[in-house]
Amino acid sequence: MTVTSGSAGWYLRRLSRMGPREVGGRAGDVVRRRLWRSAPPDCPSVTGARFTALLPPGTIDSVPPDAAKRLVAEADRLMAGHATYFGVDRGDLTDPDWCHDPKTGRRAPSVYAFDVPYRSEDAVGDIKQIWEPSRHQYLTVLAAAYAITGDERYAERVAAHLRSWWTANPPLRGVHWISGIELGIRLLSWVWIRRLLDAWPGAAGLFEGNPVALNQIWHHQRWLAAFPSRGSSANNHVIAETAGQFAAACAFGWFPSSERWRADALRSLERRLRANTFPSGLNRELATEYHGLVLELGLAAVAEADAAAVPVPATIRLVLLRMTDALAAVVDNRLRPPRQGDADDGHGLVVDGAGTDRWGSLLATGDAVFGRLAWWPAVPGTDVRTPLLAALIRPYARKATARPASRPAHFADAGMTVLRGPGEIWCRCDGGPHGFLSIAAHAHADALSVEVRHDGVDVLADPGTYCYHGQPEWRRYFRSTLGHNTLELDGGDQSVSGGPFLWTRQARSRVLVADTAGEGVTRWSAEHDGYQGSVHRRRVELTYASRELRVVDEVRGPRRAVRLAFHLGPAISADLVENRAVLSWSRDGEDRSATLDLPGQLSWRARRGETDPPLGWYSPGFGRKEPSTTLVGTGFADGGPGFTTVLAFHG
Repeated sequence: MTVTSGSAGWYLRRLSRMGPREVGGRAGDVVRRRLWRSAPPDCPSVTGARFTALLPPGTIDSVPPDAAKRLVAEADRLMAGHATYFGVDRGDLTDPDWCHDPKTGRRAPSVYAFDVPYRSEDAVGDIKQIWEPSRHQYLTVLAAAYAITGDERYAERVAAHLRSWWTANPPLRGVHWISGIELGIRLLSWVWIRRLLDAWPGAAGLFEGNPVALNQIWHHQRWLAAFPSRGSSANNHVIAETAGQFAAACAFGWFPSSERWRADALRSLERRLRANTFPSGLNRELATEYHGLVLELGLAAVAEADAAAVPVPATIRLVLLRMTDALAAVVDNRLRPPRQGDADDGHGLVVDGAGTDRWGSLLATGDAVFGRLAWWPAVPGTDVRTPLLAALIRPYARKATARPASRPAHFADAGMTVLRGPGEIWCRCDGGPHGFLSIAAHAHADALSVEVRHDGVDVLADPGTYCYHGQPEWRRYFRSTLGHNTLELDGGDQSVSGGPFLWTRQARSRVLVADTAGEGVTRWSAEHDGYQGSVHRRRVELTYASRELRVVDEVRGPRRAVRLAFHLGPAISADLVENRAVLSWSRDGEDRSATLDLPGQLSWRARRGETDPPLGWYSPGFGRKEPSTTLVGTGFADGGPGFTTVLAFHG
């Protein structure tokens, strides 16, 4: 059954996942939207506004030359009107049409914001393509290029685009006034644009001396105060909303409501950061890119607090510290974190050029703000953002906080275990919760899946996300059990989907063994109850001497049809003969190889780039996909000895 977001069936399923308080809050939102349609609020008059949240002297001079070079190269590409969003190369950024989707050719209507059917690609186009440029993060890049070079062409382009956007998108009209996460991130961008343009003579006239800008800033904050993400939707969206609101209320604190907005946003940010983060430091959505987004937003919010001398609860810094240590713990030897759950390439603050490693940048900032631990991986990269944030964020009181003495490998609360072996073998085992909150919006049906890399190369890969809206068959595939390195029974997913961001029944997993300190062998075992009437149990062993990873799958219950999938990374070539696959790839000019001995009880086929239905794909980023090889074994589970798979690395 196909359930689309916005259908009557979807609304009923969505309502069933809400509690009474959330239902009441959403009902109030409906009333408020109707009132605002007939009587939109007016921005109060502002006089004598000044921007004081400046970078300390000398900060720009501390930007590493290679990072500055990458930034300026990216800025010059943007000046030529070129950018790439979600796999679509765009040449329309010299004079953007803010409501046009170049992917579908459609244009979102300019009507009362809450009347825009933004979930319908037929009516609006690809909403991500429309929203992304209006986060104005490409303008923060241009503003940073001005700050570094002093070339006023960059500042003038920023000013022209902001004035264009403000004219084309008056408050409460059009597609850019629908989603709080967009408003929050946009406010954060505006704060940094004003900061980075401070030496430009036109900066004050563009912002605090501009009634249009003041009206936009006020309405953004008024909107965020009125329509926060609630209850089952209080995931990374609410962090972006509160971080943006707080940043603007600190840096643009020119309005009668600024003090109240700042206090309310800070309370919400503290509460939501704690709620969105496991005590171990991993993000509760168990979607790695959202861990990065939330960490970026949190650091940016603290930077504004410290720039404005606004005290923040110690718990905020503690959560960000734990998130940073957790990130350092789970990355592989090439600083790549797990590919788990949804990923949409979302960033909290962008001031760097192409080729800057996101995760290396976050760890570099963590080092500057919190101090690295002895077991942290080396972070060789350089970036623009780290010295800017570090110049604003006050040093953390490190001695008062207990931090891991050695690199954590098992995160019990998140159900994530990382096994590491010789030759830079890295294996993530998933035995954690299905997702966060009652809808688990960004979860995949991936219980007990494994993800294996060798020297940073995906060998057994998590295929990724690819899309959210508009292509339901692809959304289903990339979230499905068959779309992960785990076992499917009777052609169904372990968890039941009720729509593209909704799960109506969630598999429950539990880790049975997590021995990551064994002498020469590390072990992991877990099980889940997602298949009603049966239990899937998986054991994983990594043996150092033989450089072998052994995976044993057992199904306890009645005889059932089985499909066991192993998704190979896009760099891996496979020669499958019966139940043995010889894998080969290259890394830094060197040939590498492995053998994958698959369970003989199953019949094995290599699938690649199939579309009806989708199978054999890898998504390197949102909106992009490429064919890859998936090995699929079919047969039956009948209570026998289980299915044993052995991956052996050579050389």
